[in-house]
Amino acid sequence: MKLMRILPFARSLIDLAVKEGDIVVDATVGNGHDTLYLAERVGSSGHVFGFDIQAQAIENTTKRLREHHMEARVTLVQASHAELDAHIPLEYKGRITGAMFNLGYLPGGDKQIVTKPNSTIAAIEQLLEIMAPEGMIVLVIYHGHPEGAIERDALLQYVSTIDQQRAHVIRYEFMNQVNYPPFIVAIEKR
Repeated sequence: MKLMRILPFARSLIDLAVKEGDIVVDATVGNGHDTLYLAERVGSSGHVFGFDIQAQAIENTTKRLREHHMEARVTLVQASHAELDAHIPLEYKGRITGAMFNLGYLPGGDKQIVTKPNSTIAAIEQLLEIMAPEGMIVLVIYHGHPEGAIERDALLQYVSTIDQQRAHVIRYEFMNQVNYPPFIVAIEKR
């Protein structure tokens, strides 16, 4: 298949916006896969701020980063991504070039703990305020569970109302796959 699958496409979008030395956000660290990718992408002179409400996600990510000797490049915060503005130092505001979200629940974790539309929208709003021009927010939306469908609908309604003078918004998805395949919404700040 020549079309990019969802996760590689998400990373290709981040690659357009993020370079060595940049400041980025992993809004849902989960098991640390994107956190590690972002830490590698920003290099030793950049920094990643990672957020998750679950202690298990912070522990899993810490372990993954240590295994790859990347922990110095990352600040992990056990808090909602809706609180990211309060945890990112003033010196980095206006310099953030990328942010990644994998919405839904922690793979291998408690499926009752899920991302919620209000906190995700609040995080996007904060990022649009503190990101650099042309900063990229990439959301991978998993909607094959009841709460995921609610979040999907709220997010799609919200992003369709973002003023085009503020940001560009795209949606990338496979339309003919079964079982609610995840899809991407990407937001590029103007």
